[in-house]
Amino acid sequence: MRDFRKLIAWQKADDLVVKIYEVTGQFPVDERFGVVSQVRRASVSVAANIAEGCGRETVVDFRRFLHQARGSLYEVEYYIHLSGRLGYLQSSEQEALTSQCSEAAKVLQGFINSLDRQITHGRAVN
Repeated sequence: MRDFRKLIAWQKADDLVVKIYEVTGQFPVDERFGVVSQVRRASVSVAANIAEGCGRETVVDFRRFLHQARGSLYEVEYYIHLSGRLGYLQSSEQEALTSQCSEAAKVLQGFINSLDRQITHGRAVN
């Protein structure tokens, strides 16, 4: 069992969730069941999948959850883009959030690559 709180990928995802909640709190009230709900759900899913993967027994299972987290992260990026197009985010906010997503994606992909190498070389430890 791994402690997800120690993973940089989880920390970056967790920071992103908090920022998404802060920013979307200022979106129009009529969007609370639309883009606000969707982007919040997707951002929480990134951190939650990393955490859930830590509780899995095998590295292969763990990696699968990291892939799911990565998919959710790209979903968040889309909602950020959409929010900018709809005028809910200033360009500076959109750029900052997109940059935060990109940084989280780089760290997450590096972690996935590391697990891939362990699995390929038969060094995967539960």
